[in-house]
Amino acid sequence: MSTLSPEILSTLEEQAIELPSWAFGNSGTRFRVFGTPGTPRDVYEKVSDAAQVNRFTALAPSVALHIPWDKVDDYAALRRHADEEGVTLGTVNSNTFQDEDYKFGALTHEDDRIRQKAIDHHFECIDIMDATGSRDLKIWLAEGSNYPGQNDMRARQDRLHDSLQQIYDRLGEAQRLVLEYKFFEPSFYHTDVPDWGTSYAQVATLGDKAMVCLDTGHHAPGTNIEFIVMQLLRLGKLGSFDFNSRFYADDDLIVGAADPFQLFRILVEVIRGGGLNNPDVAFMLDQCHNIEAKIPGQIRSVLNVQEMTARALLLDRDALAAAQSANDVLGAQKVYMDAFYTDVRPALAQWRESRGLDADPMAAYAASGYQERVEADRVGGAQAGWGA
Repeated sequence: MSTLSPEILSTLEEQAIELPSWAFGNSGTRFRVFGTPGTPRDVYEKVSDAAQVNRFTALAPSVALHIPWDKVDDYAALRRHADEEGVTLGTVNSNTFQDEDYKFGALTHEDDRIRQKAIDHHFECIDIMDATGSRDLKIWLAEGSNYPGQNDMRARQDRLHDSLQQIYDRLGEAQRLVLEYKFFEPSFYHTDVPDWGTSYAQVATLGDKAMVCLDTGHHAPGTNIEFIVMQLLRLGKLGSFDFNSRFYADDDLIVGAADPFQLFRILVEVIRGGGLNNPDVAFMLDQCHNIEAKIPGQIRSVLNVQEMTARALLLDRDALAAAQSANDVLGAQKVYMDAFYTDVRPALAQWRESRGLDADPMAAYAASGYQERVEADRVGGAQAGWGA
């Protein structure tokens, strides 16, 4: 059994990973959204399901909201419900990709009326943040063009800056704007915020409360994501992660499913750059579970992040630095791989038991009867999912 030092265990005890409310609703492919028994019918039930992940892992103390999917009449009541379930309400995510008016853009649209509508939606999100106590407004834009010459790309960037500036100026003193990027989809010729450089260029002009969100699935194949993590931490502009995994072009799979070594490499740079347990760098999941059970899918993801964090903390940085200074390529690679190949699962299981948690959160949830109860109780009404 590997041994995790008291220092490592103390560091792991502080780890917190925010869950997305939409992970607990129905999702699917471009061709169909699949329903499952026990799916939440509203945001209250989503929060209750998210709380189960925290109950069995002690890793997920907050839940991100998506507006308008999670709109309610009384956000104070929703906040009380979260408190009763032992979690808090976290990041508020805007949505400008499911309205007919936004077919050709939202914050970048040429029509001032439509652009103002999108800006006003973000003002509403900030009002919700005031009511929920949320710090971060996360913006992902499904905007761009499909054909060369379709739009003036530079003019769209100018309009985007103007829109973001208006939104930024509306933020409260303790609130932040976090701009996400995505390589492509749904636009196929150009995307208005396709990469970390574009996101950085936009937020750098806004002010200190504007940051970049890095989604681990939003890159071209072969991209060195850990280099981007390093650079954004170095620049002080990495505001949050959206952890997930992908094989080809989508990005909603369980964290580490496609490339556990990549997750390890990313976390090595997070630790190196001072991003672990840093309140200015939010760890989050962004996933939709299409065929797997939703609560266990989230449990599996946060455990994968925890496991790779533990392995990254085992990296012998003194030995690595010595090998790097000596240009000992093979020696440095051995130090790196020794940490990655260390099986920390038995030590983590033992540590969980010492904290009053079950050694195996997945098995503990399956034995809890929660899934059977919600499947019996949640009969009738419309199940939550994409767009609800």
